[in-house]
Amino acid sequence: MVLKKVFKQILVSGMALSLLPALSAAAAEAPSASSSPAAAVAAPQAQSKNVIVLIGDGMGPAQVSAARDYSRHFLNKNHLELDAYYVGQATTYADRGEDGGVMVSGEVTDSASAGTAFATGHKTYNAGISVSNEDVSKPFASVIEASEKVGKSTGLVTTARITHATPAVYASHVRNRDNEAAIASQYLNDQSVDVLFGGGKQFFLSKEEKGKRTDKTIIPDFEAKGYKVVYDKQGLESLGTNDGKALGLFNSSHVDYVLDRDETVPSLADMSQKAIELLSQNPNGFTMMIEGGRIDHAGHSNDFPALVQEALDFDAAVKVAMDFAKKDGNTSVVVTADHETGGLSLSRDGVYEINVDAWDQERQSSELFAAKLKAAKSGEEIKQLVFDNTGFNDLTDEEASYIMQGDGTSYTQEGAYNAVIAKRMMVGFTGHGHSAVDVGVWAYGPIADMVKGQIDNTDIARAIAKVANVDLEGTTAELQAQYVYPKFKVTREGATLYPARLLSASLGVDVAWDEASKSVVLSKDGNQVGVNVETAKTTWNGAPGSFTANMDNGSLWLSLDAFQQLTGKELPWDALSERISLK
Repeated sequence: MVLKKVFKQILVSGMALSLLPALSAAAAEAPSASSSPAAAVAAPQAQSKNVIVLIGDGMGPAQVSAARDYSRHFLNKNHLELDAYYVGQATTYADRGEDGGVMVSGEVTDSASAGTAFATGHKTYNAGISVSNEDVSKPFASVIEASEKVGKSTGLVTTARITHATPAVYASHVRNRDNEAAIASQYLNDQSVDVLFGGGKQFFLSKEEKGKRTDKTIIPDFEAKGYKVVYDKQGLESLGTNDGKALGLFNSSHVDYVLDRDETVPSLADMSQKAIELLSQNPNGFTMMIEGGRIDHAGHSNDFPALVQEALDFDAAVKVAMDFAKKDGNTSVVVTADHETGGLSLSRDGVYEINVDAWDQERQSSELFAAKLKAAKSGEEIKQLVFDNTGFNDLTDEEASYIMQGDGTSYTQEGAYNAVIAKRMMVGFTGHGHSAVDVGVWAYGPIADMVKGQIDNTDIARAIAKVANVDLEGTTAELQAQYVYPKFKVTREGATLYPARLLSASLGVDVAWDEASKSVVLSKDGNQVGVNVETAKTTWNGAPGSFTANMDNGSLWLSLDAFQQLTGKELPWDALSERISLK
């Protein structure tokens, strides 16, 4: 008997009280919640005090299979830690939009748009960090931000830069993921994420201190807010449970690949273990994200051996999370990927074989090895370098020449080297970008039934909000009352201009066309700004105005002071975060 139909019959007959025993019997006979959507709907809402999200960046099905093959062949383990928790798969597509100035369908996502989806429950365009897909964007709140509102502790842990797209979507809002200095500043000024572990020290340092910030070094500002700042594994281990807030910056850029780490560099499992220790002190619980960020980077460069080691490093972090969840008894864990990277295939060229025996031979990642290849002066030198790094001694003259010349992409010699090595390992890549395949979903705890089967990546954020009992939409409404993120352009004279019609709509300003004066007229509360579209001259309530205007392909762009006058609000422009404050 299907429980949903029974419940409907009870409502129709008006005999709810007399049929309660029958309903209970039907529930007992119905399939379990793990196999019956009807039962899942009828069951009481399950909640977890803590939620841990793990993202294997670029980790498609083939990457998972490769890590399992390696584990079975070299580690005498037939299964990954992940395997016991598989519940389904997720679609990854983004919104249509611009990507590097080119209009794209969104079917192939980047990490920013995919991350926005599973952090906020909303789709956006490639490169957008938790903002809507509009010329005047609005911010979307993440599950981390919603968790902070109810007093939970929060954390972000990654082997990429902590300012990279996947961690950024949980605690910042910018129109373009490349604005990493703004992301670091928003971690400091807007959010109160308790634990931040990863790379990316350069976006916390000024250019004078060999960083990339044009303003100042902000690490002392984090310390002033109570963060203990550490830079290596020893520093990480020194953190005590009473230290509260912690910022770990373990490289200038991304954390070193597993193949290149020394004893000073913590693993993802090390960082995850310490973060959980710190966050679990809060009696209100915590929400955190852990990212294996460099699976993606190895996929981009087509460095297969490095990719496998990064996937195993991520799997070890999954074990840390699952062990805690099982011991704690009040924690949900969900694991997925933002997309697949590289178009990896396990076998190639019509040969029914993969050369697993060679998968552990690379000594350095291609990222570190590339400088040696670039400096090589001859094919014989290339052959010797490849032998030293992999043990392969059978490179042909043609292959050596190909490596010297490069593969014709931005990866140059590194890309060519990886192509030669992949062929010997009997694996293939379709390119250096992402692909549109679905990605796996694994889960433990009450959240598992909410993300099973075929889902979309946005469903993950909604499931987290439900299981943690946090208000995503309410937190989003609060953010949208504070900021808008408009497109803008800067004139040769240094004036910053905004799309007049679209920004007017966001600010409640009316826009009309006056044929007599050939002007666009913006009005609010009895005041008017006019802009002659032929001369770009402006007026304020009929008198000459001092606003800056520009017509660009039929669209009017206008300086912010016009909107400040019309609304009577200060509307400060944050040039770093590229946003307008509404309060």
